[in-house]
Amino acid sequence: MTVKDVRDVLGARVLAGEEFLDREGKSARGDSPDHSVLLTGLCNPQVIRTAEMLDIVCIIFVRGKKPDESMLEMARDRGLVVMETGHRMFSACGMLYQAGLHGGAI
Repeated sequence: MTVKDVRDVLGARVLAGEEFLDREGKSARGDSPDHSVLLTGLCNPQVIRTAEMLDIVCIIFVRGKKPDESMLEMARDRGLVVMETGHRMFSACGMLYQAGLHGGAI
């Protein structure tokens, strides 16, 4: 599933990295280094640093959380896609699972 597909499933708004929407997201798990999509309700710079370390291609802030401009700049510098959605974590994960984006193996 591409990041663009993820955006469309969630009706998310792209905040940074629109030029990378064609990247493939292989799972919706934040702790497997396999080009994952990270869904989070945390809104601090550590989220960007963690995404970089784990080879995450897209960060989605749930519940309408919006990162500040300094976080978006960090994401741009690292080539990350950042989106926000008004869906709650549980709903967003369920929607992506139903669309075919499953979690990584433990």
